[in-house]
Amino acid sequence: MTSHGPVLPIWSCGGCDLPWPCPTRRRELRAEYADAPVSLALYLGAYLVQAAEDMPWAPAGALHRRFVGWTRQPPEVPQRSTATTPAERGKSVTRPNDL
Repeated sequence: MTSHGPVLPIWSCGGCDLPWPCPTRRRELRAEYADAPVSLALYLGAYLVQAAEDMPWAPAGALHRRFVGWTRQPPEVPQRSTATTPAERGKSVTRPNDL
């Protein structure tokens, strides 16, 4: 069980005090719902409705991005730099400035 649950009615994370769902909880939810992205969005949509009732001063768009919007984005993964990757032998590399 996670310690990164919501603290109501302020909707902060009980584990790290960041706005809930925090980055840790988002990673956990992505893993838990890896094969069911629509279910994840519905689950978080229910929380969105409750949060909107608890925080009527919060802009609707900001709440949507916070609770549901991130579910459609691919998970953050470290990007490997291609600057040090050599081109395959016999193939040229096109750089943006060469276009």
